[in-house]
Amino acid sequence: MKLILASQSGVRKKILDKYKIENEVIVSNLDEEEVKESLLAEGANPLSVSKNLAELKSIKVSNKNPDRMVLGADSVISLNNELINKPNSREEAFEILKKLNNSKHYLISSVCISKNGSMIWNHSDTSELKMKNLSEKDLSRYLSKIETQTLLAYGVYQIEADGLDLFEYVKGEKDSIMGLPIKEIINYMKQFEK
Repeated sequence: MKLILASQSGVRKKILDKYKIENEVIVSNLDEEEVKESLLAEGANPLSVSKNLAELKSIKVSNKNPDRMVLGADSVISLNNELINKPNSREEAFEILKKLNNSKHYLISSVCISKNGSMIWNHSDTSELKMKNLSEKDLSRYLSKIETQTLLAYGVYQIEADGLDLFEYVKGEKDSIMGLPIKEIINYMKQFEK
């Protein structure tokens, strides 16, 4: 079964490829910031924001690709139940790291599969991460290793790269923290194929 991945995330594509799930990328071009602002104005929590974004991306691409399975995904950081957005600049990235410094936070990865413009399955996975107590110098040094384009596309830490060094502990599946709870996706696809 071939999935359409409604995400421009190279990391998510790599995860699907690693597990030999045939896929094709069709980006949804959803205005995520507009959707987030609207949801937050209605009092949505980070889990709800993540779920809604995954579903909207999936359905938007599914509407244009009938009879195909479309996978939408979204990941958010929740600190004290406050949504931490991706940075828009290196300065913002530094401020986010300062906020997360020496704190426990949650990374929520949501996925949704749609067919014929309707959601047929969804799942959200929450991982717990505790950042070390790092100096501002350490944080600056870490950020200097990341290209601006990568930083703005994927957020302040890349678990698959040097990001792991920032943490005291990480509780959760690595693939899920990288943006795709792959075990649950595989389980669902196996059931669907029966």
